[in-house]
Amino acid sequence: MTSDQDRPELRKIIEEMADSGFTGVALHVNDERGEWIATAGAREPGGTERPPANPYVRIGSNTKTFAAVVVLRLVAEGAFALDDPAAGLLPGYGLDPRITVRMLLQHTSGVFNFTGEFYEDGTVAPGIPSTIAGRAWVEGRFTAYRPQELVRLALSKPARFEPGTGWSYANTNYVLLRLLVEQVTGRSLAEETRRLILAPLGLSGTLLPGNDPEVPAPHSRAGYRYEEDGRQVVVDVTRQDPSWVSTGGDMISTPRDLHTFVSALAGGRLLPARLLAEMCAPHPEAGYGLGLMVQETEGGSTVLTHNGGMGGHAALMYSTPGGGRTLTAALNYVDDAALSMAAPFQQATRRLVKEVFDGAPSAAG
Repeated sequence: MTSDQDRPELRKIIEEMADSGFTGVALHVNDERGEWIATAGAREPGGTERPPANPYVRIGSNTKTFAAVVVLRLVAEGAFALDDPAAGLLPGYGLDPRITVRMLLQHTSGVFNFTGEFYEDGTVAPGIPSTIAGRAWVEGRFTAYRPQELVRLALSKPARFEPGTGWSYANTNYVLLRLLVEQVTGRSLAEETRRLILAPLGLSGTLLPGNDPEVPAPHSRAGYRYEEDGRQVVVDVTRQDPSWVSTGGDMISTPRDLHTFVSALAGGRLLPARLLAEMCAPHPEAGYGLGLMVQETEGGSTVLTHNGGMGGHAALMYSTPGGGRTLTAALNYVDDAALSMAAPFQQATRRLVKEVFDGAPSAAG
């Protein structure tokens, strides 16, 4: 805790999160009262040691916001336009010529999700062995995938809908954007992310790990549960090759770096105003802009956000427009194929957002 005030309601929420099934929580709130940090729960399943206050964590789909900023910065530099056909910028994959860069950013391309596609009737079309695959994912979690093979698998499947006619969240969109950036610039997405975001903001705790299975210290431990011979088996999956999700969710960061990033983004320090406005224009079906969600809180405040989970690690990232108030967090838990932590995750984030952005003092922007 680095401000001079305790926040008992927030402390109560994160303690109850630990009681509800999360292994551990490290929460950071930055606002007009300063920076407030608190932890709850444990560093590892079954342990008693508290989580680190500012741990490295696999940030899952928060990766998409970083990638979207890189793409939009390249738009600002004149490398391509938002409504350019992606096929012209990324030849050789047989992309539907109607799919634009904007559609990839906003998940309106209709392409199949290579980590598995969930349909409205409850059926699931599997892709590669991902965290919805149970033991198969655990046993294959050190498999190295090339982004090209993930994309080719997805494009071999039927599209979910005609480009631009619907909305469906797909990791494939962001792996296509990775390949597009690399094709256009001649540099890796990791290099462009360092050039455009990490170096200017001094984000020394944020990295694109590629195939590296390690998470730097300090960190909390990630778990995964599956059933074998009628019993529950829990495996430590902190170490894994993150190339299975690629730019859909492979980055590592810290709560403090996420605060620096999202406050700079919301405050207009990363993108020209017109492109930040494009990023924050939500799709009517899902509230999803271009790599960023725009949400109205229960109390009527607006927050910019993207959260992400990654096989027993998760990260929260919220900011008011303008960047004056942020909430970031690292979570560790025991994941499973049934996504049993999804409902507690949604409930906990609602409570945190209500307390931070709707509570007194009034939200800063």
